[in-house]
Amino acid sequence: MIELIFKQLVETFAQLFSIVGAALIIFGGLKSILHIVLLEVAKRPYTYNHIRRELTDKIVFGLEFFIAADILSTLVAPTHEELILLGTVVVIRTLMGYFLSKEAEEYQLE
Repeated sequence: MIELIFKQLVETFAQLFSIVGAALIIFGGLKSILHIVLLEVAKRPYTYNHIRRELTDKIVFGLEFFIAADILSTLVAPTHEELILLGTVVVIRTLMGYFLSKEAEEYQLE
């Protein structure tokens, strides 16, 4: 009984973290689109480097939520195959986050 409740709770949080990760990336993309339109049409004081930096930050933050969701999902029933898959996914997402962060540091915010 307690095991079933624990499993449901962990799965619920894993889904929540996945949704939050996707929402952050979508929000960052929509916000970037709005800023690009305001930059081009309304000549607002945005720069492409600033817009790119904000989008990259949202993507990296969203990836961290996806990693947390993957870890929680594997926590419920860790088979050997799932652990290898989790390790691979975490390494890939961590590398993506690292390189996106490094790229974002190159953009000078004005």
